[in-house]
Amino acid sequence: MTIRDAASEAQFRAARPDASTWLAANAGSGKTKVLTDRVARLLLKGVQPQHILCLTYTKAAASEMQNRLFKRLGEWAMLEDPALIAALTELGEVNTAAEDLAKARTLFARAIETPGGLKIQTIHSFCSSLLRRFPLEAGVSPQFSEMDDRAGQLLRAEIMEDFAQGADAPLVDALARHVSDSDFETLTSSICNRRADFGETLDWDGLLDLFGLPKGFDETALESLVFLGGEEELLQRTREMLGQGGSTDQKAAKKLAGITKPAIADLGALESVFLTGAGAKEPFTAKIDKFPTKKLRESHLSLMDQLEPLMLRVEDARAKRLALTAARKSHDLHRFAAAFLPEYERRKQLRGWLDFDDLILKARQLLNDPGVAAWVLYRLDGGIDHILVDEAQDTSPVQWDVIEKLAQEFTAGEGARSDVERTIFVVGDKKQSIYSFQGADPDAFDRMQQEFGNRLAETGAGLQDASLDFSFRSSAAILKLVDLVFKDSPRAGFRKDALHRAFKSDLPGRVDLWPVVEKVEDDEDPDWTSPVDRPSSRHHTVILAERIAGSIKQMIETGVTIPEDGPERGTFQRRPVQAGDFLILVQRRSDLFSEIIRACKKAELPIAGADRLKVGAELAVKDIAALLRFLALPEDSLSLAEALKSPLFGWTEQALFDLAHRREAMYLWPALRERAQEFPETMAVLDDLRANADFLRPFDLIERILTRHGGRQKLLGRLGPEAEDGINALLSQALAYERTDVPSLTGFLVWMQTDDLEIKRQMGAAGNMIRVMSVHGSKGLEAPIVILPDTAKRQAPRDAEIMLAEGTPVWKLPKDQMPAAMLAAREAAQEKLQNERLRLLYVALTRAEKWLIVAAAGDAGEQGDSWYRMTEGALREGGAKEFDCPGGAGLRLQHGDWDGLPLVATPVEEVVQHSLPEVFNRPARAYAAPAPALSPSDLGGAKALPGDLGLDEEAAKARGSRLHLLLEHLPGRPEDHWPQLAGNLLQDAEDTAELLAEASGVLQNAGLSHIFAPETLAEVPITADLNEGRLHGIIDRLIVTPDRVLAVDFKSNATVPEVPEQCPEGLLRQMGAYAHALAQIYPGRTIETALLWTRTATLMPLPHELVTAALMRRLEP
Repeated sequence: MTIRDAASEAQFRAARPDASTWLAANAGSGKTKVLTDRVARLLLKGVQPQHILCLTYTKAAASEMQNRLFKRLGEWAMLEDPALIAALTELGEVNTAAEDLAKARTLFARAIETPGGLKIQTIHSFCSSLLRRFPLEAGVSPQFSEMDDRAGQLLRAEIMEDFAQGADAPLVDALARHVSDSDFETLTSSICNRRADFGETLDWDGLLDLFGLPKGFDETALESLVFLGGEEELLQRTREMLGQGGSTDQKAAKKLAGITKPAIADLGALESVFLTGAGAKEPFTAKIDKFPTKKLRESHLSLMDQLEPLMLRVEDARAKRLALTAARKSHDLHRFAAAFLPEYERRKQLRGWLDFDDLILKARQLLNDPGVAAWVLYRLDGGIDHILVDEAQDTSPVQWDVIEKLAQEFTAGEGARSDVERTIFVVGDKKQSIYSFQGADPDAFDRMQQEFGNRLAETGAGLQDASLDFSFRSSAAILKLVDLVFKDSPRAGFRKDALHRAFKSDLPGRVDLWPVVEKVEDDEDPDWTSPVDRPSSRHHTVILAERIAGSIKQMIETGVTIPEDGPERGTFQRRPVQAGDFLILVQRRSDLFSEIIRACKKAELPIAGADRLKVGAELAVKDIAALLRFLALPEDSLSLAEALKSPLFGWTEQALFDLAHRREAMYLWPALRERAQEFPETMAVLDDLRANADFLRPFDLIERILTRHGGRQKLLGRLGPEAEDGINALLSQALAYERTDVPSLTGFLVWMQTDDLEIKRQMGAAGNMIRVMSVHGSKGLEAPIVILPDTAKRQAPRDAEIMLAEGTPVWKLPKDQMPAAMLAAREAAQEKLQNERLRLLYVALTRAEKWLIVAAAGDAGEQGDSWYRMTEGALREGGAKEFDCPGGAGLRLQHGDWDGLPLVATPVEEVVQHSLPEVFNRPARAYAAPAPALSPSDLGGAKALPGDLGLDEEAAKARGSRLHLLLEHLPGRPEDHWPQLAGNLLQDAEDTAELLAEASGVLQNAGLSHIFAPETLAEVPITADLNEGRLHGIIDRLIVTPDRVLAVDFKSNATVPEVPEQCPEGLLRQMGAYAHALAQIYPGRTIETALLWTRTATLMPLPHELVTAALMRRLEP
């Protein structure tokens, strides 16, 4: 038997219509063909189309399978007998009679016209149709609508707002102790996604048991385990002992200084002193014989005999403290979820909404409801005889529950009737399970195989265990790499005995590994005209992106060739590469993703753009939105300018400048109207749109812009065909807005501003263009040449906000604060994610047909740390040879005689070259970088005297700012008005009375009255050149006379120096900078500076030489 015979035979056996089959299919092994073949053979066998249910993972997969099937059935209807017999024989049908041919020719019409039709749909679509068929039994509205992400987010925010203002406010307050306002959406979204796991509310004792604590355990019980009495005196003696030691001991003494009466809140501080750290060989254990230093231990033996038992008690209590903290936090979570989830469900039901997960959950609930399940299953059992499940490895446990319930009647009770042959067909590949974030569980694939196998065995039917090992897609070189990379990864779903075999064993192929683009330190200041978030030209991602774009361009221009199938079966030839041959896959849409697209566009390569688009960020959408903002508010000159510069009107920069510069009108619109005769086309469009803006709905207004005024044509002409998706998405959003809100232009603009809609572009048929997308988005796609640039080491993924510990939702804590149960849950989750990342690599590698290129930028890690190192190790083991490639020496694993194949020419499309004016080929004029801005208070040096034990730096700044506010506004006002003014200025802050008293002490001091005289200046901004930059500052009080200038700065330090020479260096530098600036502003006058200390209400003049010398210490190198 030939290899082809073996591959075809495996497909024939899997597609048998009379056997239930569990099929494990490698990537590229033709599983979609097997699915299509099986459905076709079922139809040929006489099964009615409405009795077949085929469940796929995505709508695209359902559409692809249906198109393939209808194409085949349509061809059968038109074939002559010999050709039709050959087609059926290839399918696996033998001994075909005339009536079989007649039946085959009618299948297309039957599939199209049968009531109910052929059901090829996603499981969500099936569950939706199930709920619509049995709405009363399911407890849903017959006209329910599927809620989108935006509606869900707004509904959760609405509930949170009502909770915070109602009887459930304590629940929100409890959450607020752990999260900020911005995190509430993340938390409530996680709760909704985990709703099936919450179930019954877990009580306090249940959580204590989960975290290994005894029933009734609380903070009092914990405190009693650690503090037995006498610890206050013991810690006092310990501090005294530590004070006699070296720097390490004294640091420990400072940590213990704040503990006067030991309590539960002090355990964290005690742990930091008495226990080892997280990086120790034995982390978080008592420092017996290690604390304090040896000299102190030996000189205080009696004290150590009392201290070490306390240290051991602190060690023992740590695990209980962490567990108790986790239990408290998770208890708050469960109490909140118990109130939130029912309210979420109630409000959805009032609106007739079901979200994406509801479709599955409600269907499962319906099929498991003892009151109605038998009736529903009876009706379905009469309608479904054959179930086919595609991409089973990505099916979630909840979805398996639905499928299992549908198939249950096949083998039980009345459903296992003998007059109808009924089968189940499941195809999947554990190695390609990459959607855990959508609930996929690859382990369920094996569990369900065992479950269905046992159940069918009881009926005597059995479950055929089959596999497809041949790849019809990839060359042997690529498959060899795949086997070598994953040979030691059984936990991720890779079996050592499951090797990949190339169907086209003679097809030449190669795998290239480019050298890593290492990180480089970029010390150069970026051009100030460049976007602040764009990586520099020396950034490793930019270098790799340009290297990829340059290599693709060079391949296309120099006629580099790739193999392809020849005219005869089993023969091969080669042809020049084209842009459409390249598929670039990244792990995530990071800077590298954007830089690759930018580099390809810069190299003038045809590229399909990003596979996912944020609607609001699309240029076409921004241009339309700018025009809509102007129509809503004609005084919005910026939006009008943006619209005029857009492709919708095509104004040049110069034309817009001529209109806007030195115009007499305040706004741009009146200026444009005054010169209407110069811009008749622009005015005709704007006048028409303004006349209709108040009467048309947002959708109709946008459609008027796009159609009546040619906006779509203009946008696509300038931005390219990829702008089409964003425009269509904007129209869809306008319709969605009109369905839920009272339509108005202003309302729609606000609605769009708060929207973060992301759309997925179908990249399967991108024409002859380079495709760049994530590995997740490439599932089901293939390409002659695949480039994997994002293979460097990645940081561990962030922990989920809500984790599952022994099946119970718990609220995560920082890693070093996690109790044992939560750490175990985290490690299990991290291991699953690491295994999924290996499977993601498998999907990426197996997209390639002939040529796979692997590259990396940044830190590639050590052996096994990254995709790059895993590929490198496999290539070396496989005998790869060094070769010259972009960036230096690389590795190449090659199979077959690539260059020895006959060369065929590729039809070249005529390319129209458009020449640009010479100005576009010259670099823009470089602008001199502006001098760096300097602040007098940021010239370095201390701002307070050593030992100043006042507020921390941020709090001190805030207090000083409030005091400055009073000293600025109270002078000149009646003193009896000061309290009211202070309350208004400080918004009744807690320290208002204290600050008012301090300010009053200054203002009522007769010796300082000249500082606040009416002729003095307050809060004076100044700017001047200062050696290396431009000084910008504000002087608190400035007194200017014909011959002298006095600058006074207020200081609220707790400790006041006695003489100027004791002033902190930073304050002297600040006053020196003021003196330097004032000397430039007031030449020929005596410049004096002074500090006003508010705590003592004293003015301290500063010698000019003193402040000048301090400033020079900062300026001199």
